[in-house]
Amino acid sequence: MSTIFTSGLICPLDKNNVDTDQIIPKQFLTSVSRDGFAEALFYDWRYLADGSPNPEFVLNYPQYQGASILLTRANFGCGSSREHAPWALQQYGFQVIIAESFADIFFNNSVNNGMLLIQLSKTNIELLFNRCAQGSQHWQIDLASQEIMFGNNAAMGFNIDADIKQRLLSGLDFIGSSEQLASQITAYEQQRKASMPWLG
Repeated sequence: MSTIFTSGLICPLDKNNVDTDQIIPKQFLTSVSRDGFAEALFYDWRYLADGSPNPEFVLNYPQYQGASILLTRANFGCGSSREHAPWALQQYGFQVIIAESFADIFFNNSVNNGMLLIQLSKTNIELLFNRCAQGSQHWQIDLASQEIMFGNNAAMGFNIDADIKQRLLSGLDFIGSSEQLASQITAYEQQRKASMPWLG
């Protein structure tokens, strides 16, 4: 099994405190489906008043089309708890987000939707932005070894919770992880009923 979580183009979004209302504005939350949010991602920044693409927004730059790794700064995903935010990012094509810090609820929602969120120090985030300033970047994210690989044997390590790492490597969400323990759960319930028959 490959340990490369993703390999792709980097898009540098040089902003702090990007909230969920900027990621996916509230007017796009009325759908009962989980699909169709990619076009609304960063809507107020991506489009001009007439609906045409904003040429000054980084996601619209030609060199970042097809990016699968988003590089940004501190407190990404702050604001409301809407799960639509990671849906929009993922449907656009982002598989990995690298930032100095993330809002807790956004972090958990993203991980449970199969996205890898990497938190690095401010110094290392600055180093990555400096790399991006030198031209288009294609990096590999090796989740097993916990490394961002830049090519030419250059790499940067990152930390990740062991449980999250295992779930992402196995492709399981919280429910899927629990289902793997079905036999142990059943055995426990049977033992509990046997020792306390009055519970029915």
